[in-house]
Amino acid sequence: MILSRYLLLEVAKTQFAVFFVLMTIFISQKFVSILGDASEGGIPGNLVMVFIGLKAPELAGMLMPLSMFLGVLLAYGRIYADSEMTVLHACGVSEWYIVRITLILSFLTALLTGLFTLYLSPLAADYEVQVKAELAADSGLSSLVAGRFQKTGNDKAVVFVHDKTRNTNELSKVFVAQLPDRDGNEQSVINSSLVYAEKGQVKEDESGAQKLTMENGYRYQSDASNGEFRAVSFGKYHIEIQEKKVEHTRRKLSALPTEQLFNEDLPESRAAIHWRFAFPIACLILTLIAVPLSVVNPRQGKFAKMLPALLLFLGYFLLLTAMRSSIESGAVPSGVGLWPIHFVALVLGITLIMQERSSGKKIKAKVKRKKGDNT
Repeated sequence: MILSRYLLLEVAKTQFAVFFVLMTIFISQKFVSILGDASEGGIPGNLVMVFIGLKAPELAGMLMPLSMFLGVLLAYGRIYADSEMTVLHACGVSEWYIVRITLILSFLTALLTGLFTLYLSPLAADYEVQVKAELAADSGLSSLVAGRFQKTGNDKAVVFVHDKTRNTNELSKVFVAQLPDRDGNEQSVINSSLVYAEKGQVKEDESGAQKLTMENGYRYQSDASNGEFRAVSFGKYHIEIQEKKVEHTRRKLSALPTEQLFNEDLPESRAAIHWRFAFPIACLILTLIAVPLSVVNPRQGKFAKMLPALLLFLGYFLLLTAMRSSIESGAVPSGVGLWPIHFVALVLGITLIMQERSSGKKIKAKVKRKKGDNT
């Protein structure tokens, strides 16, 4: 009992440290990307941390198997390098016992990974789709930023606001350049104009259309056909900046709940189901590979087999990705799924474990004996 707690604690501590480092790296990359979108006016600044938080479940589900794999390699590699495992083997602790103990932690990791990939990640993706849809529908009201030239939601005007009151959304010193229609006909050029007003405000009607109402200003218009220039003062002037609310589009597969994917009879849906289940399954299979690969000579150091182990993990992940693409394109039947890749990785893990067991050594000895007799 004491030995099992010691081994589990060593692996758990290392796994948590690796997971924390990996999450910090990937979250930082997402933060830079989202912050760039916010600086360009793509999303409001107060929603930056919301979008980062919505990316966390997806990243956590993908990094859990890798953190488990590296945690086993680093923890047991240190134990082997410090000759602790040599003492344990001398006391009767077998390689298979270590595998069984480690599978307990990997099973708990698989459950947590499944919670992320099967439930929390689709839930976060669905909420992200809703937030982006609301931002698109409310682009006229919320995206107007003081001191910046911006296109309206319907791409029919460019608006510049000198100042904006946050509480009442009142605008002061508003400049609007009404753009010609994209067809480029003569009438559209004639109707293009410049508008300046002392103040304005964005209002939304019952249909969802948003209008910029300006007060106390001037409208300047040039007629390209005869060269005439007109300036008209007004008390109130209305410009439609968002025609209607954005229609609800079909949610992405990543945002669909797992139970709903089972009702979708599409190759993409089947591939998404296999992909979500692949990460919890990988936690268990990678444990069978990591434990025998963590066996190192004390003179080699605990990082001796880190490079081939990472290459195996990368090959496993790339094969899963390639098989998923094949299922989506219809080249591989959806019923086959990702199971062939899992089976090959499982056979590899069992083979590596059998090499260290007495039964495996006996089989190797018999094979060598037969080869010697044949020669």
